[in-house]
Amino acid sequence: MMISVKTWKCSWSLVATIASIVVLVSLVHLFLFPLAPSSVDYFSTRQVQTSCSPFNGSTESNAHVAKNQQPRLDLSSRFPADLHNAVVYRGAPWIAKIGRWFSGCDSTTKAVNIIERIGGKACKNDCSGQGICNRGLGQCRCFHGYAGEGCSERLQLECNYPGSPEMPYGTWVVSICPRYCDKTRAMCFCGEGTKYPNRPLAEACGFQIDLPSTPGGPKLTNWTKADLDVFTTNSSKHGWCNVDPQKAYASEVQFKEECDCKYDGLWGRFCEVPVQCTCINQCSGHGHCRGGFCQCDISWYGTDCSIPSVLSSLREWPQWIRPATVDLPDNAHPSRDLINMKATVTKKRPLIYVYDLPPEYNSLLLEGRHFKFECVNRIYDDQNATLWTDQLYGAQIALYESILASPYRTLNGEEADYFYVPVLDSCIITRADDAPHLSMRDHMGLRSSLTLDFYKKAYNYIVEQYPYWNRSSGRDHIWFFSWDEGACYAPKEIWNSMMLVHWGNTNSKHNHSTTAYWADNWDKISSLRRGNHPCFDPDKDLVLPAWKIPDPKSLELKLWSRSRKNRKTLFYFNGNLGPAYRDGRPEDTYSMGIRQKLAEEFGSSPDKEGKLGRQHAEDVIVTPLRSADYHNDLASSIFCGVLPGDGWSGRMEDSILQGCIPVVIQDGIFLPYENVLNYESFAVRIREDEIPILIKILRGFNETEIDFKLANVQRIWQRFLYRDSVLLEAERQKRASGRVDDWAVEFLRLSEDDVLATFIQLSFLWCNKVLHYKLHNDPWRRQLGYLTKDFGLPSECLLDTN
Repeated sequence: MMISVKTWKCSWSLVATIASIVVLVSLVHLFLFPLAPSSVDYFSTRQVQTSCSPFNGSTESNAHVAKNQQPRLDLSSRFPADLHNAVVYRGAPWIAKIGRWFSGCDSTTKAVNIIERIGGKACKNDCSGQGICNRGLGQCRCFHGYAGEGCSERLQLECNYPGSPEMPYGTWVVSICPRYCDKTRAMCFCGEGTKYPNRPLAEACGFQIDLPSTPGGPKLTNWTKADLDVFTTNSSKHGWCNVDPQKAYASEVQFKEECDCKYDGLWGRFCEVPVQCTCINQCSGHGHCRGGFCQCDISWYGTDCSIPSVLSSLREWPQWIRPATVDLPDNAHPSRDLINMKATVTKKRPLIYVYDLPPEYNSLLLEGRHFKFECVNRIYDDQNATLWTDQLYGAQIALYESILASPYRTLNGEEADYFYVPVLDSCIITRADDAPHLSMRDHMGLRSSLTLDFYKKAYNYIVEQYPYWNRSSGRDHIWFFSWDEGACYAPKEIWNSMMLVHWGNTNSKHNHSTTAYWADNWDKISSLRRGNHPCFDPDKDLVLPAWKIPDPKSLELKLWSRSRKNRKTLFYFNGNLGPAYRDGRPEDTYSMGIRQKLAEEFGSSPDKEGKLGRQHAEDVIVTPLRSADYHNDLASSIFCGVLPGDGWSGRMEDSILQGCIPVVIQDGIFLPYENVLNYESFAVRIREDEIPILIKILRGFNETEIDFKLANVQRIWQRFLYRDSVLLEAERQKRASGRVDDWAVEFLRLSEDDVLATFIQLSFLWCNKVLHYKLHNDPWRRQLGYLTKDFGLPSECLLDTN
């Protein structure tokens, strides 16, 4: 690390002290970690970097080049498309014009010098010890239950709605509480007078349970009557708040089965073991995770405590901001107020600026959740070992953490090519009706409407606090909508931006809400709020893979690489098939009726009437019976069904990760990367009205075509893994405890482009589509000051050479 020092008006002893620190830092290898490569090392060998903007010149000058100079790169001749109209780059079959550009221009991109801004602003009253100071803005980020400019205002977040004689504890809400309510988090505990006052009394635990009215029927919770037995010390009754864990484990006392340890940070059947909570990047080693909110050390800030301030030690700066040349201002003085500082870092584009939003959009949603598994991709057990969750919505956390730790991140919005807005809708929508302050009462009972409001408020905040939105009307901003129907309910104000989704419904056929779950339906949301946009625009948006739990067994067995001769099943689909089957979803509209049509034709398990599908065949499996060895069944099949659920499902990821050729049956709906990868090379698309002839179509593929598609699936499967996120967790575990779990060992053996690498590639690709086709026509780009900056890309790569 180097340091550039201007003329100082303060003591040279301070200069000498800082210089000695820098020299020491330069002599120490800062990235020692034998388990996994650093993010910088990881991406230096497998990234595609460029920019959204012209190289080193104004729009006018580049327009002149485009008009008067012939491109020196004839990409069409150098990189011809194959028979499927694909151009292969880094193992993936891309749509031809995209693959050509990658192939011809990737290696020519060069690093440029970027000025990073290190914040030094103070906050009112140092946030009163109840929040974290954003030293870039001088604003407090207050913990759960606190508010105000200096976090001095204490909120009263009720657990219950107002009561009545008929409903003394109010109407149902997840936080409903018959005893002690912690009003900083709206969470219920046993409270004073019990042996274990800090033991959670979560939801149904504290209320009476009515026995089924009919044999085999469900038990029902009576929300009007508290269950006083949970407070008893009488061993003959179902206690909870006074039950000694050792006696309970020894079966010496009884306890209520509905009581459980649901809150994060606690483990054991009786919440007797404190454990690590889940925070974004586990606070990056510069803070303490308190229930989901990072309580940063004084010299650090940000959602994950990854942003250094001028108070931080240079030797502890994160990898994405090192090595740096630090520029100390002329008026720097240790006795004066803190000031901002500049650091020059060499980076490759694109550069992503991540907004440090107020915590109600992220940290508070994690800190206040009532069920530890909600919206996170991992929790921690009684040994603080990582337990990966099967939350499909964990992709949002995984990508967010990876971007925050990525070498593409910048603290300088003026240099940024993209702006990432981290609203955790996966937490908002899973926590709707968690507590009265997260109520859907003002939103027609719709989680989609509640979530739209969060995005609209986040938009209002960044427009008011930052200058970046207005310079492009948000076209260079990125939002992630993780829920079942993606960005269908995005507020109209942000639709110019790039949307990351799991549901690429273009509304070309399904032009209304497709979910069978009423609370997610967006049809009733006013056009005054939503506008009249589709759910997905393939010209600017991107479908990302869903989160899949790291499975070391599948990786060790290399199920993804299983050969054609070991795949005996022609077609396989295992999932809910609707109301015709026992325990099937009761709504006819579930899966838009597509799964039901598939089962009617090819069902291999009897329905409620004992009938099989009309065209049942031995090598075709369509069943609602969950397999005991699901991954192996997929890996034993040639073709696997990819059908919707309540919107998107994780079947595409299941298919690809086990090396099975995906058969997509959902008209007008894009799958992950489908608007950039050449799907014809590794997948099959069947129209919904072609379901009756599905098997005829599949049997029509010859062995050469099947082998070709299987080989391409095996080349792209790692692009459906959140490998970077997994390795970040492996690195944290290694540093904290020396632990190297099986999942870490297996993921370390992988080396191809993962979701983050693909996202980075496609981010700049979207920009370059603008360069190729709109650069000289979009008025908003002509007015951007950043067009004159150095982007490390030869001018010929900015021309439309396709």
